[in-house]
Amino acid sequence: MDDPLIKINERLKIGRIGVSVEQIGHRLYLRATLPPKPTSTKTKPYQQRIALEIYASREGFKRAEAEARLLGGLIACKNFQWDSYLKVPAGESLAVETIENLIKRFETFYFDTRDRNHQSETTWTIDYWRVFQKLPQNEILNPQNILKAVTATTPDTKTRKRTCMALSALARFASVEVNLKPYKGKYSPRLVTPRDLPTDTTIAQLFYEIESPAWRWVYGMLATYGLRNHEVFRLDLGAIANGNYIISINDNSKTGSRQVWPYFPEWFEQFSLQNVVLPKVDLNQSNRAIGHVVTVWFNRHSIFAPYNLRHCWAIRTLEFGLDISLAAQQMGHSAKVHSELYHHWISQQHHQRAFELTTNNRTRPQVPRILGHEKG
Repeated sequence: MDDPLIKINERLKIGRIGVSVEQIGHRLYLRATLPPKPTSTKTKPYQQRIALEIYASREGFKRAEAEARLLGGLIACKNFQWDSYLKVPAGESLAVETIENLIKRFETFYFDTRDRNHQSETTWTIDYWRVFQKLPQNEILNPQNILKAVTATTPDTKTRKRTCMALSALARFASVEVNLKPYKGKYSPRLVTPRDLPTDTTIAQLFYEIESPAWRWVYGMLATYGLRNHEVFRLDLGAIANGNYIISINDNSKTGSRQVWPYFPEWFEQFSLQNVVLPKVDLNQSNRAIGHVVTVWFNRHSIFAPYNLRHCWAIRTLEFGLDISLAAQQMGHSAKVHSELYHHWISQQHHQRAFELTTNNRTRPQVPRILGHEKG
């Protein structure tokens, strides 16, 4: 039972896919009852093989099983076309189809392998679909047009890194051999230029200057809890209205459900955050679209970028002495990201403040006293 082909074909049989995977030499093939090829003289469907041009390796077996399920779906829906599976020259896409059609197949595969929700749709649009639009839609995918799209982006940027990631995934799906690792670059959030952040006094003053009760509440929540723009619309609002200052973010946010504590806790009462009032925003939009609404409102009212409130919350937790790992959990990312990204903005003043708080703590460790060498 250690044979991966046996396990794959058992899963396909249980799923009633109607397709099996075969190995001939070092290559993998699909076998199924298919209609005659366009050049065939036969008139009825019969058992045929489709060459995948995939080697029998760990990744190859995974790819072959995915292709088998895709083929089974096409057969079941009566959408199978030989045009998508005829052989092409080495180095090009397995399927003789335009990039536009290949993207459609990849999108189907993408959402077949994960839940389709606001978060996954946003990831698909930003990290994949937008990148794929840089390709010549009416051509066949090959290493040349992939590299052309990659090198059109600026090296060592988030855009270059995202482009390499998306096109590598599409190339694997289409069995196009291309190595984009040398082009990926050295982008890191740590390379982002630091920004001047507002003081807590400025943040509090601006709160009282906002005329709209709904947007004033949104601003207060972002400032008090360091939320992402869209997360203020993805909360357990009932608990907040009941006076619960520990807020719960729903699982339809970017990084799922979690709890967040207020820093400053006094702001929950001072800003009257228990009096929940939301602006009229279409909550059926993606998280990105909702977040964009917040950004636009801040810009139109000449307020600093809303993410500055998130950065300030991160720095404020350090000044309070909150452990970095706990702050990271409350912000919905890893401790590594927290250290690299948010503490990038910590100035010497913030370090000095944290030093004073910790050293003036009565419960801190005491310096050892050596008999005969005491001073003061």
